[in-house]
Amino acid sequence: MGKASIVKENRFTKRREPFNFMLWLGIGGSVLIFTILLAVYIMRKSAGVYWTDVPLPGLFWVSTVAIVVSSLTLHLANHSLRTDRYPEFRRYIAATLFLGILFVILQFLGWYQLINAGISTLNNPSAGFIYLFSGLHIFHILIGIGVLSWAVYQSLKNSTYVDAFVFSVNPPNQLKIKLITIYWHFVDVLWLYLYGFLLYHHGL
Repeated sequence: MGKASIVKENRFTKRREPFNFMLWLGIGGSVLIFTILLAVYIMRKSAGVYWTDVPLPGLFWVSTVAIVVSSLTLHLANHSLRTDRYPEFRRYIAATLFLGILFVILQFLGWYQLINAGISTLNNPSAGFIYLFSGLHIFHILIGIGVLSWAVYQSLKNSTYVDAFVFSVNPPNQLKIKLITIYWHFVDVLWLYLYGFLLYHHGL
């Protein structure tokens, strides 16, 4: 009896999940855009023409806490789904959505603080970058809120234990939850980096 031949899978030619690839491609594109903008910020600040650092809105700090906690609740939602604790999954995924919406509201209220303080893009390019970074990140968050809304809807729709179990073991649904989680953690880390960058250059 001859040896059974073992075909080693080539990692370069194996079929990849297209949605996973598209997500990482989008993440890479977002990182590139923000990297370019941060570089432009540094060059513009170095020029020093009409540039005055303005303090960041205090509500940006509160919104940062909200987005960090939302990553924790999403992690707990995933754990609850994997361990068949569906009521907890519903609560945690709904909490994540709520915190995402709260983050956006707090960001806009932060803009309102800047406007009330007379800080606008017309009198200081430094403020313009704050609005730009925050606005682009809000756009990313709104995409996340959209997909989280789908997850919350599915968690409420599949209210019985059997329906929830069928939903959780369905491979396409597992993939969607996985991609939502990756994306949401990305926008969380992205904001932490942006906020840290702005803190370094502007302070509270």
